[in-house]
Amino acid sequence: MLVKTLRTQKRNFIVTPLLAVLGSIFNSESNQLANKMASGKLHYKDPNAKFNNSKSFLQRAEPKYPGHIPLYNFEKLLMFLGSSVGSYFHPERNEFIVGLGESTALPVVLRSLQRKMLSDKVGREILKDKPRITSTSLDLEYLRSLPENTIGNNYIKWLDREGVSPDTRVPVRYIDDPELAYIFQRYRECHDFYHSVTGLPIIIEGEIAVKVFEFMNIGIPMSGLGALFAPLRLKPSQKERLYNIYYPWAFSSGLNSKPLINVYWEKILTKDVNEFREEMNIEQPPDLRNLRRDYHEKLKKRKQLAP
Repeated sequence: MLVKTLRTQKRNFIVTPLLAVLGSIFNSESNQLANKMASGKLHYKDPNAKFNNSKSFLQRAEPKYPGHIPLYNFEKLLMFLGSSVGSYFHPERNEFIVGLGESTALPVVLRSLQRKMLSDKVGREILKDKPRITSTSLDLEYLRSLPENTIGNNYIKWLDREGVSPDTRVPVRYIDDPELAYIFQRYRECHDFYHSVTGLPIIIEGEIAVKVFEFMNIGIPMSGLGALFAPLRLKPSQKERLYNIYYPWAFSSGLNSKPLINVYWEKILTKDVNEFREEMNIEQPPDLRNLRRDYHEKLKKRKQLAP
């Protein structure tokens, strides 16, 4: 009986402290859980947490500059395909040309232009100032007051003759890097200066010739694509003028002239346009409107003489 009593006391001596320890642990954890619940810090593992805490593949990135619209790669591909077809069948529609230009303005090409600008004193100045070419920034009435053979007067006369305005160049929206977007914007806004300096009009042959000239000098892919596919829809007489006269001129002048992207047009408006062509090594091509007029007059006479 005494032995049994001693065993019971020994068991109680061991079990009681053990239960006390376990109880304190349990109560401590319960208190901690209760405190977390009271403070709103208690969270169970959410099986959707990895999706909620990471960006969804459909979540669009934040714009990097005013007007910027970030696109996914598949959207850029769709824009390229749609604008390519649209530009081929409707080259007169600006939205297709704009979409094709930005969807093919690859970062590697724009960074090459960036390096070209950074390696040149005037190019660095342009990137620092980031000027825009608009009817306000240029003051078109001032350009009309300049001497006749200046770059500025030559430019405004070309604008008036072709019935266009520098304000028609839409802002870049789909290029992600802000400085690369500006470089493409600069290229886009300088396009009319290339027309005015070369004298080529805004008709399909003139546009193609200027695009080839730009591609050989600046390297924007859209210009090269225009040279490949745009002539396919031209008449035989138009193709003949392009292939025999304007393509050879564009290849030669584009390759041999200094980089046009580094021209600060706003600061040379009073410069003589012929001196500028000579300095840049740009040969002025034959007058396209005169060639077209001569062709149609000959065609008219031939029809009149035909029995």
